[in-house]
Amino acid sequence: MQHTTATAAPAAPAGRNPAPPPPAAVPAPVAPPRGPSPPPEPSATAGLREAVARMRALASELRPCDGVAVVNAGCLRIMEELTRRLVTGSFTDPGAVAGLGARLAGRYLAAVEADAAGLRPPACWRPLFRQRHHPGVLPVQFALAGVNAQIGHDLPLAVVDTCAALGRAPGTPCADHERMDDLLAVREERIREDLMPGPDLLDVADPLTHLTGAWRPSRARDEAWAAARVLWELRRADGPREEFRQRLDTGTGVVGRFLLTPLG
Repeated sequence: MQHTTATAAPAAPAGRNPAPPPPAAVPAPVAPPRGPSPPPEPSATAGLREAVARMRALASELRPCDGVAVVNAGCLRIMEELTRRLVTGSFTDPGAVAGLGARLAGRYLAAVEADAAGLRPPACWRPLFRQRHHPGVLPVQFALAGVNAQIGHDLPLAVVDTCAALGRAPGTPCADHERMDDLLAVREERIREDLMPGPDLLDVADPLTHLTGAWRPSRARDEAWAAARVLWELRRADGPREEFRQRLDTGTGVVGRFLLTPLG
């Protein structure tokens, strides 16, 4: 049997330093966790702050018994809360959210100004302006009719306009989508808490119980986000896009008339 002898590595030549050891591996940098971004620059929220100022001015002009005053109070509260959350860095894309809020508020204010000027506002807002002084319509009905018009018609259009300004499509629901949805849900909860009569004045047979229970804001929000995606896909087809928008407007107006059925 042959024996093999291990050969030692050659020694470094005299007068030369041995080769340095290879450098230690440097760990790859860890990406910071994704979360809310810093608050947007003041210029990004300028449109939203302007809308809030206009709603505050409108509040000082309207009588408390006016149905538009009830709706304006709800819109103002939600936009003030949105501004506060933007300042505290609650959104991952605050510029986009601020733009969406400004466009949503702007559509409501445009409807109010159109009615004041004797022009024809969108169908979703007409029931409110027709019934705004009706003594048989309760404040909670006015408030829910305003939510219906904003979510059912104005929100999809505001989403599409915001996406067009940013140059990107309305994608799948994201964290900001959910936070905005939560904000809208809080508004609806406050409406019911603040404006619904107490349980001692309602029973299962009360018409107001059935009226407010028949319309589901959560489902309306889901339909609004879906409608925004349809409008985006139709953005280059002017005829079908306008037809879809009109149907959206008309259908939302029908729900508004239902919500504003006089009960007194």
